[in-house]
Amino acid sequence: MAFNPFGRDRERDPGAPIDTTTPPSAPAVADNTPASSLSAFIDQGTEFEGRLSFRDTVRIDGRFVGEITSENTLIVGETGEVEAKVDSQVVIVSGTVTGPVNARRRLVLHKTARLEGDVEVGSLAMEDGAVLNGRVKMVAPSASERAKNGKPVPAVPAVPAATPH
Repeated sequence: MAFNPFGRDRERDPGAPIDTTTPPSAPAVADNTPASSLSAFIDQGTEFEGRLSFRDTVRIDGRFVGEITSENTLIVGETGEVEAKVDSQVVIVSGTVTGPVNARRRLVLHKTARLEGDVEVGSLAMEDGAVLNGRVKMVAPSASERAKNGKPVPAVPAVPAATPH
């Protein structure tokens, strides 16, 4: 067994060996992102203030105040409270977010989500029960953004010239 930075096993039995495999409180999320792909985890009961910038997936179950910039996915768990300007490819919310959100590819609001702030999104999915108070601006990703994310960029079809009758 290796080191578990989250210390869950030690809460039950302080003498237990420590495991590093996957944080037990970070289950797979709705879009099938495995917990092991998390690059950071702010657990319930933890408070953090400042600027958070990351490339992979971060899950927040605690409280965060500041600014968040991501090249991938931000997950706000049911107990998560975020007061921040958020800019990420994908944002998945089950907790509370206050502030403007730019989810360039996708914003997912689960039934327990509460988002107070204007959002700019590529696509939006909301479950019954989710609350969104703010303006929504939907934008199509640019061709360079789609190409960067590995999605083919569709060619613009040529418009045939009108033929006189």
